[in-house]
Order: sequence, then structure tokens, then C-alpha cells
Amino acid sequence: MQYEFEILACEIMPDHIHLFVSAPPKYSPANLAKLFKGITSRCLRQQLGERLCRQIWKPGTLWSPSYYVGTAGNVSAEVIKRYIEENQHI
Repeated sequence: MQYEFEILACEIMPDHIHLFVSAPPKYSPANLAKLFKGITSRCLRQQLGERLCRQIWKPGTLWSPSYYVGTAGNVSAEVIKRYIEENQHI
């Protein structure tokens, strides 16, 4: 399935993920979070199967139901992207 959003930067931490996303307004932040969690859950379960199921936080659920959304506001996209990329090694 093809979506109309673009992941501009990504940082994977031990207990959370930062995504900087550009998406048209028809996608609400809640819908984007649901899409990302659903797509990644499906892919990880296909690739890791039972090994993953033994390590997830709650039986049958890969991601917690919570998420945080912030907007770029007056900060440029380049500043946000650089922040995420620079913090990948911390």
C-alpha cells in the first residue's frame, strides 16, 4: 500500500522511536501513529515471529497505545532533522 507521507528523519532508542514526518493534512497525527505502529508491527512479526512475541511488553501487543506528537512550528525542518540525526549516537 502506498501512502502520501515521507519520513524525513528517524531515531531508534531502546524504549521509543523519534520520527520526523511530512504528511498531508488529511492524515491526523493519531492516524499516522496508528499507521506506523500497525505497519512496523506487521513487518516485525513476519520477520521475527515467535522470538519477538516472547519479548514484547504485553502479550499480543507490540506497541504501547500511547504516542507523543509535536509540530515544527517556527523551527525549520532542517533543524529538526539535524537534531534527530545528531542524537542517534547518544
